Amino acid sequence: MMNMTSCLMKHFENLKAIIGEDGVYCDDAHLSVYGFDSTRLVRKPSYVVFPKNEAQVVKLVEYANEHKLPITPRGAGSGMSGGSINEGIILAMQKHFSSILEIDLENLCVRVQPGVINARLNQELKSYGLFFPPDPASQAFSTVGGNIAENAGGMNALRYGVSKNHILSMRVVLGSGEMMQIGHRTYKDVAGYDLLGLMCGSEGTLGIMTELTLKLSPIPRYSTSILLCFKNAKELARAACMILAEGVLPYAMEFLDTLTIMALNQKYEIYPKNAGAVLIIKLSAQYPEVLERDRDEIKKISKKFSLISFWESQNKEDEERIWFGRKNASQANSIYGRKKLNEDITVPRNKVAEFLEKVEEIGKKYQLTIPCFGHIGDGNIHTNVMLQSEDELQIGYQAVKELFEIALLLGGTLSGEHGIGIAKSSFMPMAFESYHLELFKKIKSIFDPNCILNPHKMGF
Repeated sequence: MMNMTSCLMKHFENLKAIIGEDGVYCDDAHLSVYGFDSTRLVRKPSYVVFPKNEAQVVKLVEYANEHKLPITPRGAGSGMSGGSINEGIILAMQKHFSSILEIDLENLCVRVQPGVINARLNQELKSYGLFFPPDPASQAFSTVGGNIAENAGGMNALRYGVSKNHILSMRVVLGSGEMMQIGHRTYKDVAGYDLLGLMCGSEGTLGIMTELTLKLSPIPRYSTSILLCFKNAKELARAACMILAEGVLPYAMEFLDTLTIMALNQKYEIYPKNAGAVLIIKLSAQYPEVLERDRDEIKKISKKFSLISFWESQNKEDEERIWFGRKNASQANSIYGRKKLNEDITVPRNKVAEFLEKVEEIGKKYQLTIPCFGHIGDGNIHTNVMLQSEDELQIGYQAVKELFEIALLLGGTLSGEHGIGIAKSSFMPMAFESYHLELFKKIKSIFDPNCILNPHKMGF
């Protein structure tokens, strides 16, 4: 015990020599706060370090590599997979790496540090008529670096894509401490392997980002929202597929299932009692006639699929009312249980209805309530296994496992936007063959020879 304590203190003093007295902590308060994220999973670290600049990050990684200390980059800790919690050193980037360095209006890009809050970035860009499209639900407090590390999506992903679709370049520190510039300030680049794409969604297991250059998009001048109620989820899903097939590309396309509607009606009484499924669509365009055309097409198509009601917003207040249910779906579903296993399963769009039917079967099998809602435009379903107490956890985890199995059989995947982290690492062998996982290991060993960067993630 004395040897371990002595070793911990030696590292503590050496880390302070790199960062300074005010940048390294090992007290219980810091270790507890930085030992969990939005999953409420706990992995208590040994040190919390607040680097002030890129040079310090390099030195920290070199030190960690030399002594084989795990080191995990962390933004706001808003992740839903346990991606930013680990043993060893937590590299807290949100305090000193939070500057917007340059806004390039000619090339429509922005250069930032990874600790910049997503919503703050878009607030700064708004005066230029621009925005950074990825919009996870946590955007009010999540960091851009965390979004890139998890390849986060959000409601805008249907039209604009996920985080990896909006990055041009990054500066990153590899596991050896080597600094690397990846990508260029060009919108086209096919020279060499796509290392930039590899880094996006790697959850800090391949490198630590210190600077990012992001693509920007013009804010659409006009928008409207539509709320459609259908008889059931099957009809809704068929309508959604046809709307997209006919060339309408919404800004966002969200759905609520029957259980979620019931929960919202119990709290707020906002939907018709005979509504079995709700579709919420946001349209945006540079010209109002485009909105009118898309709205008319949506209405025409929806009438073919047991449409109960159709309501289009006429003003900002209407839009807020239309989106109120979707924004409060998670909170409303709390009536079904005290604890929630929240998965972001994704299946092909034409398999959404079939998946939802299977969810109902799993719920009956285990006597669990499993409300669903989410991004139907890209098949990303927030599947909420509701539990009454901790005593039901094992049953809940078994239900989740079977839901993953069903999604994979339907051609889907374990995660559409939350990432793997700790929460889904054990399920990776279900989704990938052994040679895939071996290849992942080999890739990691090139970027991180001693496996110090956010270990125990990605299934190994």
